[in-house]
Amino acid sequence: MKKDEYFYDYPDFNNVKEIIYDVVGKYPQNRAFIIKEKNDKEVKYKNVNFTQFLDDINNLGTGLYDLNFQNKRIAIISKNRYEWALSYISVLMGNMVAVPLDKGLTEIEIENSIIRSKAEVIIFDNGMEEIISNIKAKGTTQLTDYICMEENSKYENLYNIIENGKKLRLEGKLEYENAEIDKDKMSVLCFTSGTSSTSKIVMLSHRNIAFDISAMHATEDFRETDVNLAFLPFHHTFGSTGIIYILSYGAATAFPDGLRYIAQNLKEYGVSVFIGVPILVESMYKKIVREVEKQGKTKLINIARKVTNIVPFTKRKVFKQIIEQLGGKLRLIISGAAGLDKEVWKAFNEMGIKVIQGYGLTEAAPVVAAENKKYGKKGSIGFPLKGIEVKVFDKNEEGIGELAVKGPNVMLGYYEDENATKETFKDGWLLTGDLAYIDKEGFIFITGRKKNVIVLKNGKNIYPEELENLVNKLPLVKESMVFGMQKEDDLVLSVKIQYDEDYAKENYPGADKARIENILWEKIKEINKTMPTYKYIKNLIATKDEFIKTTTAKIKRYEEMKNINQVSI
Repeated sequence: MKKDEYFYDYPDFNNVKEIIYDVVGKYPQNRAFIIKEKNDKEVKYKNVNFTQFLDDINNLGTGLYDLNFQNKRIAIISKNRYEWALSYISVLMGNMVAVPLDKGLTEIEIENSIIRSKAEVIIFDNGMEEIISNIKAKGTTQLTDYICMEENSKYENLYNIIENGKKLRLEGKLEYENAEIDKDKMSVLCFTSGTSSTSKIVMLSHRNIAFDISAMHATEDFRETDVNLAFLPFHHTFGSTGIIYILSYGAATAFPDGLRYIAQNLKEYGVSVFIGVPILVESMYKKIVREVEKQGKTKLINIARKVTNIVPFTKRKVFKQIIEQLGGKLRLIISGAAGLDKEVWKAFNEMGIKVIQGYGLTEAAPVVAAENKKYGKKGSIGFPLKGIEVKVFDKNEEGIGELAVKGPNVMLGYYEDENATKETFKDGWLLTGDLAYIDKEGFIFITGRKKNVIVLKNGKNIYPEELENLVNKLPLVKESMVFGMQKEDDLVLSVKIQYDEDYAKENYPGADKARIENILWEKIKEINKTMPTYKYIKNLIATKDEFIKTTTAKIKRYEEMKNINQVSI
């Protein structure tokens, strides 16, 4: 631990309500949200300041109380939008239970999620209407009330409830506003990654979430002038805790139009901070590299990176043209949910855009560790946040073992699954399932998922993530998955690659799939030469199709392996 690891003073809040009232008191007129409103003729931008946001919260909450929703479980499902954040925070601030659902799941999976969580109310947008209507018609859930975020002839409208709540507040109905928050009560039921039948349901309290936000404040350099682009899905804890975290600074949040519009949105909203998953950050970097190569400036940029490391205050001036490609104001990228390529981390930092790597899991509300404004190291996830402890269990000869966590951010347990809860804790420590080591300076390094380790017949352990990081650096590669393919009584180290069609067309015109596979195989053999022989990749599958993924862009390895094994048979 370093003496000056924590840089900022911030109260250790007990609940989300305290955080919201604190920030509204400090920055009443700051923008909280920027909302794009589009019609056939024009595009308009609406700003919601913090005072208005709190009014909307109290109006909606009062309206929900008038419907007798106190203590009820309220599911929320939609794309990222203002009404999602409003609904989620309103539910929390009224001591109700929020159940964020993944809109990317199938109808059956969404139905199962509603059944398993015992949700009684659901708030959704028009994009989910058909699925919700089908589920309602089946009558298999405990849902009694259906609320649409937009005007809808079939369902109650969220804004009608807000208007009713506003009227009741003027009449002196303040039960919602005066509600006492039980900081240790189950307040969120959040599904872990996976389908609804295999995922666990994490129980989080106000204290879990508020503590995590307070701990992040002690370390990270966010500012009230920042603008955030809410790309991470809100149903994921990284997204839902993240939006409250951004708000807690008095900073603004805008909403992206989709993956292909990110560069446009960064410029459109003057985005200064971006929280994303590694594949997105790496994709941004690859586009920059290609543009630099097209202009024949690769050598010049590499020299400039070395020079600006000596005079760091010149970075943003020297690399202004590149920063302009990312909207011109981007100063901070937070990368989490998986490991970020070391070269990407190094390049962005050398070009004047600070990249902070963090680590967390749903069960820890979610952030456990992160780099900070002063200390970072390539490949590391930094240090534990203030008040959070980490430990490595069952270390091997390399010091690698399972990372465990302890702190007030750790979940209450898994909903209706005592056995899974017991299995996840060891001597009071939450076992993360991730393999890690801690170096002499205290930096934590994740080496891979415990369940993903490939164990060869000779006893050697292969961490697929290590090899995937090398393969993913190839310009022709969009993404890869390293796995062990069964052959007799051993495993053959193999890789499945999604190649970049656009890159292939531009650099290998006329090349068919067989030719692309040959090109990739030659590149893999070059990677093999840099590795010990037991880490040699000996089998390749190439495809232009995307991997099966979670909505946080993690590859569903089990699903992919099922498909690979079926093809192999």
